[in-house]
Amino acid sequence: MKKKLVLMTVLIFGLSVALISCVTMQVKPTEKNFIAPKVTLESFSVPQYDGYWYFSSKVKPTKGDAGNRGAALPMSFLFNVENKNPYPILLDGMVFTVVFDKEFSLMTYNNQDEYWIPAGKTDQVRATTLITARSALLSLLVTGGFKLKAKGWSPWKALETWWKGVPDGTIPVDITECSFSFSANGVSKAYPYEIKAQ
Repeated sequence: MKKKLVLMTVLIFGLSVALISCVTMQVKPTEKNFIAPKVTLESFSVPQYDGYWYFSSKVKPTKGDAGNRGAALPMSFLFNVENKNPYPILLDGMVFTVVFDKEFSLMTYNNQDEYWIPAGKTDQVRATTLITARSALLSLLVTGGFKLKAKGWSPWKALETWWKGVPDGTIPVDITECSFSFSANGVSKAYPYEIKAQ
């Protein structure tokens, strides 16, 4: 009976050690076993809206200095990042271009902040952008002039339409040229994503 008890104790101890070593043994990241994370957009919102307005430098302000200034349009994008790897990965960069009305690229977002995504888990990362009517106007005059002309729009009509339509969801907002970069234990990868915001 004592032999069986000793044998059973040794067997249970051996199995425990084997199981613990299996649980604690981590997979090392390599170029071959690195799985592309899945990135999706959870939500898009305009966190603060102060209407549409623009003042030229010829207008005397009630307070402050005169200048060419326009309303700000902040946009907040909340991404789900699903790590399918058996080890944690570091999101260390994201770049994307914000497009209004399917064809007007108005700004490029670039962020090198770092976020750890646990092994086999999904985490959320928020990117908040800010564009002003002034910076959008300059972008339109440089890159979107021909497209506006083809639509029969002036830059002012486009800006007013977008500044009123984006917050209430009547103007489509897309994310193009989107790239997320990840790293783990010296392995670095960048993946392109095409994501529709609304």
